Amino acid sequence: MFNVTASDVDESKLLDESPAQYVLRLAESKARAVAHTADPEYIIIGADTAVVDSGDILGKPTDTAEAVTMLTRLRGHSHQVYTGIAALRVADGKLVADLCITDVPMRFYRDEEIETYALSGDPLDKAGAYAIQHPGFRPVEKFNGCYASVMGLPLCHLARSLRQLDISPAADVPTNCQTYLNYHCSVSGAILSGGNVG
Repeated sequence: MFNVTASDVDESKLLDESPAQYVLRLAESKARAVAHTADPEYIIIGADTAVVDSGDILGKPTDTAEAVTMLTRLRGHSHQVYTGIAALRVADGKLVADLCITDVPMRFYRDEEIETYALSGDPLDKAGAYAIQHPGFRPVEKFNGCYASVMGLPLCHLARSLRQLDISPAADVPTNCQTYLNYHCSVSGAILSGGNVG
């Protein structure tokens, strides 16, 4: 069983903060922000995801025009998705952090596709203005990294972090993730064995 609690954390980027530092700081801040109200038996999971293109962090677009600008910028080349995870054991305050960096090759979608997708409203609550799983837009091609990370939570990285807190998931995480997402993952084994892949 799990509970979802929103944390009130300022997500502004600090001066000279790298994308990796940014997502890891926010993941830890989110976990710590709710710890004071949590039961001592709980493990709190904080996570943050950023779309990064040429070193720039692309947040959620403020309107349709900004969504079009972001999607045009990302078209036809690869960018990275950084996801930071922080697992905090409330009982003793032990925190384990992990980082997943995934290369995302965008297809060369047409201007008309960008307009249609932007006007749907779907990009407005998405970092980088897209959802990899969107059935109509389908922005990504030839993807072979951690699909779950691009959606927001790399489950194998989470399982790896929980093992450091002496928690082993009862479920077969990679199989369930791939079944649910209908995606064959080529990196789950390497991640679970401690590799730095995403």
